[in-house]
Amino acid sequence: MATAAPSILESIFLKRSQQKRKTSPLNYKKRLFVLTEQKITYYEYDFERGRRGSKKGFVDLEKVICVECVEPEENPPPERQILHREEFADTEQISIIERFPYPFQIVYDDGPLYVFAPTEDLRRRWINQLKLSKGRSELYTLPFWPHPHKLRPRVKPMKFGVDAKDEMEAKSAKPLPPTPSTSAPTVCKVVALYDFTPISGQDLPLCKGEEYVLLDEGSGQPWLRARNKNGQEGYIPGNYVTEAKDPLEIYEWYSKNMTRSSAEDLLRREDKEGGFIVRDSSKAGKYTVSVYAKSSGEGFIRHYVVCETSVNQYYLAEKHVFSTIPELITYHQYNAAGLISRLKYPVCSGRSAPSTAGLGYGSWEIDPKDLTFLKELGTGQFGVVKYGKWRGQLEVAIKMVKEGSMPEDEFINEAQCMMKLSHENLVQLYGVCTKQRPIFIITEYLSNGCLLTYLKEFRARLSQGDLLSMCSDVCSAMSYLESKQVLHRDLAARNCLVAEDGAVKVSDFGLSRYVLDDEYTSSLGSKFPIRWSAAEVLLYSKFSSKSDVWSFGVLMWEVFTFGKMPYERFNNSEIVEQIMKGVRLYRPQLATERVYNVMLTCWAEKAEDRPAFPIIQAAILEIMEDL
Repeated sequence: MATAAPSILESIFLKRSQQKRKTSPLNYKKRLFVLTEQKITYYEYDFERGRRGSKKGFVDLEKVICVECVEPEENPPPERQILHREEFADTEQISIIERFPYPFQIVYDDGPLYVFAPTEDLRRRWINQLKLSKGRSELYTLPFWPHPHKLRPRVKPMKFGVDAKDEMEAKSAKPLPPTPSTSAPTVCKVVALYDFTPISGQDLPLCKGEEYVLLDEGSGQPWLRARNKNGQEGYIPGNYVTEAKDPLEIYEWYSKNMTRSSAEDLLRREDKEGGFIVRDSSKAGKYTVSVYAKSSGEGFIRHYVVCETSVNQYYLAEKHVFSTIPELITYHQYNAAGLISRLKYPVCSGRSAPSTAGLGYGSWEIDPKDLTFLKELGTGQFGVVKYGKWRGQLEVAIKMVKEGSMPEDEFINEAQCMMKLSHENLVQLYGVCTKQRPIFIITEYLSNGCLLTYLKEFRARLSQGDLLSMCSDVCSAMSYLESKQVLHRDLAARNCLVAEDGAVKVSDFGLSRYVLDDEYTSSLGSKFPIRWSAAEVLLYSKFSSKSDVWSFGVLMWEVFTFGKMPYERFNNSEIVEQIMKGVRLYRPQLATERVYNVMLTCWAEKAEDRPAFPIIQAAILEIMEDL
């Protein structure tokens, strides 16, 4: 029997009907989109059970002509206008549309496929992957109508008769050469989100809020070459800047990815009249202002969604509209205008600058003389781990690899690739010391240590929302690794670390294949963590992003049991036998049916039936919204 083609990407999108002429809410359906090397297929999806439904259609990649973001059309005719809220029959339909605010089009031989993504990052990821799959730059160059109804190339209608003949003869003449362009080349500018002090001689300092001109192509790289307003040039960390013209991240009152419960906890701790936080709303693309006020000595909180008019202006409780969100916040700092209080005191979440990909541009080999060893943190799977500082300033974790614990040459080659990976929920690899023995692996240091230990020590303080937030952090990191086609192979609570602010970061991605340890060896001699491994790994040592999904389900179980050992009553051989029989880990007491259902979807017997990480994260965020 033929096996299904391995998927490159899987995501839930909102798809607009290609058949009906009249725009209506019924034309918008949630679909599971699966990209393979040959085609894009979209399916129904059972959200209650977390399973793929019947196939609804597909597009062969060889037929794709153009893939592009869709921007709103100015003054479209009525038949091409995007729906307004009042046209929807119920709030559920409104909610569905608002959660997918980032449209893009896939145009192929039979017409356009028009879809909405839940996040800008996911939209960009699919467009970039389709470009790679096609291997053709013209996917981005054809001009298309920027609206959702009958997207087509900008061509004139075909004429017939004498007029058409004259026009064709005129067009057959050799065209004049194009007029040389006198316009200046496009300049890509970025804004610094954080201050940055140069680490190496090739680096350029950054000042938060200032603009810089990029001198090389492609944002999103670990290091970018840039020029400041004084004409100085050098390299800057890519995760310290944004292309947005007015990024909210530069304002102290904005807290990206903060949940409702976290915002309430922070405001109550500050206990100041008029304390406020601007955060991402539970609805994608929206923002919420959380405000704290007092009455008769008691504190209370209100949450206001920032509303947007049809002409892209913003307002809160009363319709005092502004062109930008910062202008809106400034106004309400001096005028309550319907809110429970003026926005008097911005409450900061203490967000620190992210780690850079390496200790300066081009830095890979670290001089051990620059390292100061301060204390031992413990013993990991590769050897002793110590806390120290690099050049007396940057806190680092130093893994001292015991000789014989890994094939060193293979690891060094792999580590060079791993350094280029950078995400807010990944433990950053800074570099290695390979010119002496033992080898040192230098990584970001996280003060709260291992997630497994943290769960056991602080179980009394952790709410269900905290546990879900931990799972969401890990899922975000795994979505990033999945998009980079990097496998973890050893995802577990012991391989995650907790930052000072409680954020969870995934560590040791891709390293398990270098481990030589009995805990990771099956009876057949294969190396993998038995209690966290999928059925196909146990039977055939077959690793994929779907086997990482299985391990994530076990990690969720660890989180909701505060660090219990999976299958604690069974030895390794018994675990394999139980999994083959269809036995799964029991539902933890703190896990609701919805949470446990997410775990069960991760443990589907067939790898292709397990959801991709972005779909899992969407399910977790929906549960968090309903808390």
